[in-house]
Amino acid sequence: MVHYGHSNQLRQARAMGDYLIVGVHTDDDITLTVDGHDTYEEVKQAGRYRECKRTQGVSTTDLVGRMLLVTKAHHSSQELSSEYREYADSFGKCPGGRNPWTGVSQFLQTSQKIIQFASGKEPQPGETVIYVAGAFDLFHIGHVDFLEKVHGLTDRPYIIAGLHFDQEVNHYKGKNYPIMNLHERTLSVLACRYVSEVVIGAPYAVTAELLGHFKVDLVCHGKTEIMPDRDGSDPYQEPKRRGIFRQVDSGSDLTTDLIVQRIIKNRLEYEARNQKKEAKELAFLEAMRRQEVQPSGENSCDF
Repeated sequence: MVHYGHSNQLRQARAMGDYLIVGVHTDDDITLTVDGHDTYEEVKQAGRYRECKRTQGVSTTDLVGRMLLVTKAHHSSQELSSEYREYADSFGKCPGGRNPWTGVSQFLQTSQKIIQFASGKEPQPGETVIYVAGAFDLFHIGHVDFLEKVHGLTDRPYIIAGLHFDQEVNHYKGKNYPIMNLHERTLSVLACRYVSEVVIGAPYAVTAELLGHFKVDLVCHGKTEIMPDRDGSDPYQEPKRRGIFRQVDSGSDLTTDLIVQRIIKNRLEYEARNQKKEAKELAFLEAMRRQEVQPSGENSCDF
């Protein structure tokens, strides 16, 4: 599962150019083979290994836990429930205790994180401003395929993605959606090469004011069902009235719902894998600790 933390890693790796062949990883993850050896040992010996730090704040373990617990504690402006706090302290933990890699992390949004991901470019003369809106939850290949298709509609596209508030997404998606909160979804979408700008907390209805403010030339939506607004109206009625609305088929069948269903179906297998992974990491940490500790003992003298 690729989230914005992984996207930042890939961005750093791409900037390294041809020097980096393989072995892109993060220094806050341990990767070992089944026999306990460093996965990247040969790559390191060849001098082609570099580590790219992942953006801190969310882990794949955390996202999977949100799907399994079906709580809303991760939504913006939501207090952490006692159930979620208990989960955060125990999910996937092996009997030996918790390690800093497999455990659950908590996301803290900062302006610097947004700047790190944002392009910082404004639309230029001759560019077509295209507006897309949605949840973009668990940003996946289906979203990327859609944005790529939208990007190819014109010669010089400038795509603005409107991300709905957590409460709005939960209203039309139900259950405990979105799995990723607004801040996390913002960084995920900003990391996509096809997106130039993100509206954080966009209104559900694409209004005349929004179209005028961003000088939108075209509004696109995928083939997924368009849920009516709270008053029963079509959220895209204004762009449709202007004749600037277009539906775009991504060509992908993958959806956020399908990903969640897969995770829930394989819950027991995932938890067992996570516990095995943590046990291996803890064993590695203990071995490293023992190597660092010099043998101590009293010097014996013969009289």
